[in-house]
Amino acid sequence: MSSLILNFIMDIQTYVDDIKKYTDSVDMEVVEAITKSLASILENRDASLVSCSDESELETVRTNFIEKKLGITDNDRADEAIKAVCEKMSDDRTKSRVTFYYLLIEELDAKSAYLG
Repeated sequence: MSSLILNFIMDIQTYVDDIKKYTDSVDMEVVEAITKSLASILENRDASLVSCSDESELETVRTNFIEKKLGITDNDRADEAIKAVCEKMSDDRTKSRVTFYYLLIEELDAKSAYLG
């Protein structure tokens, strides 16, 4: 197995372990899809995290992920989901973007939209 594939598998397991802190079941297909789609930014520590205290960051999550990737344009629904995930992850100072997006997909019941 190449080191690139091995690193990807190790990263996936790290994300799965993090997601399990917030939800009972983890859909590996969704975790793998999120990880693949974010591969280029996950190498940058700052970009790999979500800051719930940064309004522009949350706007970017709403616009670039919820609207563009999930196809949800109801801003109130999107904002409620973001708020719920921020609350759920409130004890974590370093909110993984993979975990955050996974929980948003779960909160918005948007698995089929994401995997589409």
